[in-house]
Amino acid sequence: MELTGRVVALTGAAHGIGAAMARRFAAEGAAGVVVSDVDGPGAARVADEITAAGGRAVAVPADATSKKDLKTLVATARAEFGRLDVFCANAGAAFGTGVHAADEQWQRSWEINVMQHVHAAQVVLPSMLARGEGYLLITASGAGLLGIPGDAPYSVTKHAAVGLAEWLAITYRPRGVRVSALCPLGVRTALLEPGIAAGHPAALAIAAAAPLIAPEDVAEAVVRGLGEEQFLILPHESVRESFARKAGAVDAWIDEMAVGG
Repeated sequence: MELTGRVVALTGAAHGIGAAMARRFAAEGAAGVVVSDVDGPGAARVADEITAAGGRAVAVPADATSKKDLKTLVATARAEFGRLDVFCANAGAAFGTGVHAADEQWQRSWEINVMQHVHAAQVVLPSMLARGEGYLLITASGAGLLGIPGDAPYSVTKHAAVGLAEWLAITYRPRGVRVSALCPLGVRTALLEPGIAAGHPAALAIAAAAPLIAPEDVAEAVVRGLGEEQFLILPHESVRESFARKAGAVDAWIDEMAVGG
């Protein structure tokens, strides 16, 4: 999937990884970029930056957990640019809590980190299948492959996001719809850096697992991964080695992570 001439929509795109991807997609020659976030003014700023740089972009305030809002997002892409080629379900949430997290935190983690992707697939698949092509990018996490001590809702729901992406890829790749799971480790964003500063175990574990990278580095890996149609897009290449090591010796991996936690 080359991005030149493609129409792309993103959730969670007002800041961090989502904003970096939106800007990079425009720089790659996307025919249109729909920038969406629950932070409407933030999404508008990113869209304005893209337009000022000569690209084509619109902003749509939207809650990524709302199927109604996602339908509006897709409808806007079609109204503004004629179609939708790539959908990036990128919004995410972390609370830094263990298994005794409040029910509300578990539910919110499930809604954002899992059901967002379910709803996105339900909304975009019909038209993509009718055309016989399309791309769904699910932002999961390296924690969804390796686990992470200190944040049970995040680790559990990111594993579920990877599992959903895999199911979608198995089911729809033969019909022309590509699916990728984006699984970075530590990225310098507002989701991670406050936790590091506060000394939270989950944030510290992610920071210790691999060097922190910039959101722009993630966007670079995404462009490369989409171009090669990789299922797992791993901005931290060390994740691939760690994932293989975990699969080969799960008990040893648990012991290692427990010591680190």
